Order: sequence, then C-alpha cells, then structure tokens
Amino acid sequence: MPNIVLFSGSSHHDLSQKVADRLGLELGKVVTKKFSNQETCVEIGESVRGEDVYIVQSGCGEINDNLMELLIMINACKIASSSRVTAVIPCFPYARQDKKDKGFFDIAVDNLYAEPAVLKWIKENIPEWKNCIIVSPDAGGAKRVTSIADRLNVDFALIHKERKKANEVDRMVLVGDVKDRVAILVDDMADTCGTVCHAADKLIDAGAIKVYAILTHGIFSGPAISRINSAPFEAVVVTNTIPQEEKMKACPKIQVIDISMILAEAIRRTHNGESVSYLFSHVPL
Repeated sequence: MPNIVLFSGSSHHDLSQKVADRLGLELGKVVTKKFSNQETCVEIGESVRGEDVYIVQSGCGEINDNLMELLIMINACKIASSSRVTAVIPCFPYARQDKKDKGFFDIAVDNLYAEPAVLKWIKENIPEWKNCIIVSPDAGGAKRVTSIADRLNVDFALIHKERKKANEVDRMVLVGDVKDRVAILVDDMADTCGTVCHAADKLIDAGAIKVYAILTHGIFSGPAISRINSAPFEAVVVTNTIPQEEKMKACPKIQVIDISMILAEAIRRTHNGESVSYLFSHVPL
C-alpha cells in the first residue's frame, strides 16, 4: 500500500511482523535503546514525511517502559512531518484501573473486539459446541457472555461472587444449569487466574462434562500457570495480544487465537478511509 509505514515497538515484535506480512509491508526501521540513566531513546531509521504511520505496541511486559516508548515514537514521527500517526494497541494498558474513563478520548478511537474470532474458534475446535453453555466468571461479564450465547444460539450462565471484604471471595454461586453440558468460561482478561480456576472447579462440581476458558488477554502473572495446570480445563484459549510462547511451554493447556488479521484489516480500512464496523461481527480472511 502506498504512503503507509508500519513500525513495531519492542513489546510484541512477532505480532507486528504477522500484521506486516498480512498487509504485504516491510516493518519500518526503528532503533530503541536506553541511555545510562534508563531514559528511553527511539531513532526512526527512515523518512516518514507525508506518510500514514501505524505503530504497533501492546500493553504488556515492561508496561511503563513500553508505554513511554510508544509516546516517544509517536512524537518522533510527528516531528518528522508524518501526515498522520495511529497507535495500534492490542492490549490497552491501565484499562482495568478505572473502567468509567475507558471510553473518553479527545482523538478518534476504534475499539476492536475479539468476539468474532472467539466464535470462529469455538465452532472449529469444540465438536460439542451446540451442546455448550457460555459462562461468565463474574456478574460484570454478563453482557459479554449473552452476546456470544445469542450468536451461537446456546444458553448462558454466570457465577456470582459473594465477598466478606474487598479482594477476598467468600463463596461463588452459580446461576444457571451446566449439568451434562460443555461449559465455556469467557472473560476479557486473566491475570493471576484465581477467579477463573475457582469457577472451573465450581462448574465441574455442578456437573459440567468439560470446561474451557476463552480469555481475550492472557496476562498470566504470579501463580497463574501453576493454577491453570492444576485446574480441570480442557484448554485455556487466549488471543496473541500478549506474547504467549514461554507460557505455552510451561502450560500445554494454553492455546492461542491469532488476531493479526483483525489488526491488519483495521489498519487497511483506516488507511483507505473505510468503516471498521465490519470487524465487529466478522473475521477477515
């Protein structure tokens, strides 16, 4: 595509390369390093004058450093007279801090969804999907699971957590019938995986014959991997918004949905001035 340059930050080079391959582009030349005082330095290695620039940088790993690197890359491209700079952020950092501020920006923002890719994975990888039930591990995800259940034409359930005090779950109450069904837990992210693993145990105790977990962002910090290995999951499925190679070596239950085609098509449509709403309900080929 003419007049377009795609750069990769240092957070997830593999995903950036997949996006570039799908667009038929070479990744732009950029060098990132740190000064002796640990300040981040970014050198753009090619002309971006008059170009439509896209920078892929995910909110993972050393999150604060990667966020600052992204901001410096944006500034460097603007100073170098690019016509437009778009940040492509597969996993948006700090979104969990304050949900009510998530949608308030003074620039154009398109929020992409993993739901079409999740539906495709379920139909292609779970033979019994027509006898499944979609489950939210907490009440906050009810809207998410009802949308997926409606599109699959199956039932849904949710798990209500009762707390005696903050950050300490007293007990979980399952709302819905999972007996003799394949239960698919769906959530937007999993960090230490305490909630989702307890939910899996609850579903097995309630008579579910198999339990899957499908999570948009697999952060998997702290004891997450050991918890998943001990939990009764058939598979824990995440997108590759965050690098998962090392986690997959430590946990054979983890499987990955590639979302590079969604990001690539979003970039193509944005560059050409087309609507990205098609991606809300379809997975591009």
